[in-house]
Amino acid sequence: MLAVVLGAAAGGGFPQWNSNADACRRARSGDPAAKPRTQASAAVSADGAFWFLLNASPDLRQQIENTPALQPHEGKRSSPIAGVVLTGGDVDAIAGLLVLREMQPLAIHSTQRIKSVLDANPIFNVLADDVVERRTVALDRRVPLTDARGVASGLEIELFAVPGKVPLYLEAGKAPPIVEGEETVGVLVTDGAKRLYFIPGCARMTPELARRLDGADVVLFDGTLWTDDEMIQAGIGKKTGQRMGHMSVSGPEGTMAAFAALKIGRKVLIHINNSNPILLDDSPERATVTVSGWEVAYDGMEIGL
Repeated sequence: MLAVVLGAAAGGGFPQWNSNADACRRARSGDPAAKPRTQASAAVSADGAFWFLLNASPDLRQQIENTPALQPHEGKRSSPIAGVVLTGGDVDAIAGLLVLREMQPLAIHSTQRIKSVLDANPIFNVLADDVVERRTVALDRRVPLTDARGVASGLEIELFAVPGKVPLYLEAGKAPPIVEGEETVGVLVTDGAKRLYFIPGCARMTPELARRLDGADVVLFDGTLWTDDEMIQAGIGKKTGQRMGHMSVSGPEGTMAAFAALKIGRKVLIHINNSNPILLDDSPERATVTVSGWEVAYDGMEIGL
């Protein structure tokens, strides 16, 4: 099984288009310790020939052009991209679907809740339903990952609920509570021997989630913020990480602490906000996560299992 990180940053990317913060200025200046990153997505393959996207980032076109394995290799029109697996309905997970509208056969795999979000928005009808099939995947059920024709890829997936919240554009009134359901899910991808988990958004670790992840070969996990109030302290936002549905990397209830007792082959932080100092190779926070056994994802990062 092969995996490649297409984008490692949270919504807005790094540097974020309207951010003049120090880290974003460093990224724009070409500082080698502040590598730019596009918005979070990954791709997986059993054979290196056909690929499935894990989320469809708004930066998808750029990510395809940066990834030779995802580019056309035969005929006048073709693509090795066979389908997409969605972990939620946030803009930075689904907007890239609109890039895939040129009558290319695809299969979109999601929960019923997220499928209903796509179905309710007519803009997604540019993905013609006689070419692009929208498939519902029930939670906690392992199913073959197949293309638009139903051909098996050699991989299986399982979607499972993680603590999270509804997409911002679906909020009504006051901030919704953190819930576990079909709004925010993680993805297990397996070839029957190795297990890779993709969880770009998670509000807290639960005993059930810890048991599920223990013993995994690779986990790509929510690395949005270093501290819960970092955007407030930096003067660049009014929301905490919890308000956005993300747990922090540091702290007694943060990601590093939550994973400390788990036996996992490779632990990789992904979906990293431009305010998070772990994006800087020379920051003390980067040194801390490295010592703790974590890697910080970057665009083009390849993982072989």
